[in-house]
Parts: sequence; structure tokens; C-alpha cells
Amino acid sequence: MKKTYKILDTIHSPEDLRRLDKNLLPQLCDEIRKFIIDVISENPGHLGSSLGSVELAVALHYVFNTPDDKLIWDVGHQAYPHKILTGRKDNFHTNRMYKGLSGFPKMSESPYDAFGVGHSSTSISAALGMAVASALKGERERCHIAVIGDGSMTGGMAFEALNHAGAANANVLVILNDNGIAIDKSVGALSNYLTKITASRRYNQVKNKIWHIVSGRKSRQFIANIANSLKSMVLKQSNLFESLGFRYFGPINGNDLEKLTKVLKNLKEVEGPKLLHIITVKGKGLNQAEKEPTLYHAPGEFNSQTGELIRRDNGVKTPPRYQDVFGKTLVELAEKNPKIVGITPAMPTGCSLNLMMECMPDRAFDVGIAEQHAVTFAAGLAAQGMVPFCNIYSSFSQRAYDQVIHDVALQKLQVVFCFDRAGLVGEDGATHHGSFDLACFRPIPNLTIVAPMNEVELRNMMYTAQLPQAGAWIIRYPRGKGVLLDWEKPFHEIERGKGIQVRQGVDLAIITIGSIGNHAIQACEILDTLGVQAAHYNMRFLKPLDETLLHEVFKMHKKIITIEDGVITGGLGSSVLEFMNQYSYQSKVVRLGIPDYFVEHGSVAELQKECGFDVDSIVKIAMEGF
Repeated sequence: MKKTYKILDTIHSPEDLRRLDKNLLPQLCDEIRKFIIDVISENPGHLGSSLGSVELAVALHYVFNTPDDKLIWDVGHQAYPHKILTGRKDNFHTNRMYKGLSGFPKMSESPYDAFGVGHSSTSISAALGMAVASALKGERERCHIAVIGDGSMTGGMAFEALNHAGAANANVLVILNDNGIAIDKSVGALSNYLTKITASRRYNQVKNKIWHIVSGRKSRQFIANIANSLKSMVLKQSNLFESLGFRYFGPINGNDLEKLTKVLKNLKEVEGPKLLHIITVKGKGLNQAEKEPTLYHAPGEFNSQTGELIRRDNGVKTPPRYQDVFGKTLVELAEKNPKIVGITPAMPTGCSLNLMMECMPDRAFDVGIAEQHAVTFAAGLAAQGMVPFCNIYSSFSQRAYDQVIHDVALQKLQVVFCFDRAGLVGEDGATHHGSFDLACFRPIPNLTIVAPMNEVELRNMMYTAQLPQAGAWIIRYPRGKGVLLDWEKPFHEIERGKGIQVRQGVDLAIITIGSIGNHAIQACEILDTLGVQAAHYNMRFLKPLDETLLHEVFKMHKKIITIEDGVITGGLGSSVLEFMNQYSYQSKVVRLGIPDYFVEHGSVAELQKECGFDVDSIVKIAMEGF
């Protein structure tokens, strides 16, 4: 039976919200929170951040004239209440499903999504660009609001934007939604600084004084009084945001709807760059999520009443996740090699570097949401003889492209990059697919680029990469579980640039790289039953390419399929065609991989089928004889 929500069911747009009696807003917040819990408990998504931002979303759409006023949510983890309030409640059950709503704000999905997001720290830059555009067009009354949270302020791009906006005196409002945590606990000097502000007795004294003033005055002069009070009573030491040209307000309780609404109404009348610092509770309204915010950032299925997680494995032993193979193997290698250190930009639990952090805290580093810094930090360590393993999600590695070229490859430093979540990642969609890593990094000199087909290969690639004089390596592997139960084998060195023949066949050859090779194994078995004998070659190395193996393939086969879980343009298939052209072979080659468009969200199986390299598609292509 469909659940009903007394007030929420009457809200189909922010216009409906703005017509609502303000006394009903707290009940609306309760209903939105309950609605999110009910839906996400059955259809998993990003839970904790959105539960904490309910009051903020309601206050913003209540006070500002969206979509004419431009509201940009950083990352998008916290934007579910925004989606629900902007006409997508009835379709919210399709969130992150194939052909359904995106899990993140998306310009093509709604006019209320002023800017598409997915990667962090972009909101202030986008809001500043919109504010400057509005000024140039004479749209002086339009407001521009950037909501940044979940640790995104640690990204260097956010500071670049603050620096520009403050100097430009742009009419932007930055809301720092501070819940003390990204996915894991926030780290670094900025986190410590914000904690100090929040805990400051002087700030609390000023906060009380401000709210006394709020109750009696609503003029621009009142806002000036707030700013002056903050500067004279609190900011005896330099305030970071004030020093960048922003008028700083806060911190205030971002889950106190009445106070938040009052402040936003007054800030709406203040011109120039301003920053409102709010404190919210990640996971608010669900006891388990408040207690364990990292686990409940995106918890999967859970009981909507108790918060208890629902497991579907029924106690059956399954292969490990690739990230856990990385984490456990790194600890094992680090125990033997004292030069090894681990680095991640804000994803220790997501990539399993937390395993090393627990047993070797002085040799494992979470640098915050700062991929560029992570790479050059690793380069600095390598320049002094350490062997850094720098783990970055494949999609986020794009943000540090120049650093990989300039600071690592050019200087021939031994840094081991482990690109987690490579290939199609599923429900997070286009912003998170690790589609481009093979094609992006293949042209760069002094790099070894590999992809394991299974957990044992991952272990041995990590082992080989940390050996003396190995140089810089990129090891990319997918999200989710592997294929082997018995994977903790003794290490052995892999010959650089050497692929292997998985099986023989006379009718055609299938060339793969990475875990997608397991699809080829299944396809070959089906082809056997259909009377077609396919040879299968696991390249393992994209760079250097095993030309000896490719000569063998092209001499024996006139029909060849290449398969990669990456973009077709520039990856494995392209390198095979380049080889074929260089040596004047005449075989027919069909390339399978991610097509030349941005693939949206859905399950990995659904997206592989769409892209044409699921098992059935491989069999179909092979049977067609090209």
C-alpha cells in the first residue's frame, strides 16, 4: 500500500512550498526525512548527507525564488530533499535506477538543478560564473547560492573559487554545510579550524547576541551589526574566510529551521560575497545513521524502522571485493617493505586503505578531497626513496592528470597508482564511471599501465610494482566483488609487458584487458556449445603492449574481438588497431567497450548490455562472423 504524507503530498514545486504556512514547515521536514528513509531503505542511495540537509533544502527553497535564483549543490550527496521538493517526489523511487532519476543534480533533469555535479568542490566556481554572467546581463536581483559540504571545502578548487569571488566582490552566498565528515571523518587543518570555530566560547556568546538582535530588527544595518560583532568580539585572530574577502556569518545550527530561515532572509538582502557556516547532523533522524555516519553514507538496504542493515548473502562465502584485496595486500607488502606508504584523497574506507591506517597509522595518509595534492605528495615521497601506493577512484584520477604527467612520469618517479572503481560503476552514473583512465593515461611516457583479470593478478601486480626500479605504475580494477575464493596466494613477479593466452581456439581470437576478461571466458564456453572455437588472450598490460603476443594473434586469426571496460576511443582496441596498421596485418577487428557518449546510471549488468560487452553480446558478435 502506498504511504501518504499529509503535507509533503501537497508540495509539487517550490512555489507550493512558499505558499505554505511557516508553522507547518517543521512537520514538512519530518515528512521529507521519513520519506527519504522509506525509499532509500528499499532502493539504496546516499542516505546520511541528505538526512542532515532537510531543513537546509526547505529553508533555501522557501526563502529564495528558485529556479530564477540559482542554487548549486556541491557533490550532490546532500541533494535528495532538494529533488523531492522540486517536482520529483513521485519518481523518486526510480532514483539511481536504469532510465530513472539520477542520484545527483543534473541540468537536463530539472530546471531547478542549476548545475550538474558529482565530483566535489565545484559549486563555488559555478555559482561565481553564474553571478558574473547575471551581472553582465543586468540581472541584478538574481541570487546565486552554493551549498558546499561533505568535506568538499578541502578541495583546492574551492579555495581557488573563494579567492576569485572575494577579489571580484561577486554577489554570491556560500553555505558551508559542516557536518564534520565527508564519507570518512574529515581530516586536515581546515577541519580542525572549523571545529575550533564551532567549539569557541566567544562564538557561542556572539551567536546568542545575534539571535537577540534578530528578534527585533530586519534591516541591512542589522546585518552590518552582526558582521561588526563577529569581527570585533570573535575575530581577534584572522578569520580564513574574511581574509579571502567574504563576510562570514555563523556558525549556526543548520537543523534549526526557524533560525536558518531568518538568517537566509536577511542574507538575501546583503550584496557581495558572503559565507554562512551551518552545523548539521549527518544521518539526522535515523539513530543508526547518526551513530555510524560512515557506514550510513550509502548503506544499501536497511530496515526503515530500526536502521538495521539487510544482508542478502545468506551466509554463503563469496569472493572478496577488489578494494579489500588491495587493502589486505598493501598491508602484507608494507610489513615486508618499510619504504611503502599509502595515500588516499578522502576515501580510506571506500578503498580499504583504512586497513593500513589501523595497523600502520604513521605510514598511511588521508589527504582530504585533494587528488592533485595526493599525486604530488606521493611524488615528493618517491623523490626521497619511499614507494607510495596512491589509491584514487578512477573517475577522480582525471582531476590530477597534470600532476601524473608533470610531477611523476616526467621525473621517472616510482609511484604506484591504484585506480579503484575503474570501468562502469553502476548506479552513480556518468560522473562516477571510470571510463577514461586507459585512454587518458596511455599516451604518457614512463608509465606502466595494467589491469588484473582477477584477485591473484591484482596481488602480483602490486607486488611487482613495488620492486626496485619498477617506475610508475597504474593498476586499475573495478568496483565490487572479484571471482576467486582462494586468492591469497604467494607473490610472484609478473614480467613487464607480458600478456597470456587463456585458451586456444581456431575460429577467432578475443583479446581482453582487466576483469572484463571473465565475460570472455563465459562467452567462449557458450561458443564451444555452438561449435565455434574462440581463442582468448588476456593482455594484462596496456602499456607496454605485448607485441610478441599480438604478432602471434594476427598470424593465426583473421577475426579478432577486443573487449575493454573503458572508452573505445583510445584504449585497448585502438592500440591493437595501431599495431595492426604498423605491421600491415589484414585481419578484421571489432572493438567492444564503452561507446563515445556519456553512459548514464543503472546496474552494471544493464549498462554492460547497453554498451554491448555483456556475455550475450560478445557471443552474438562472435557468431555473426563480423
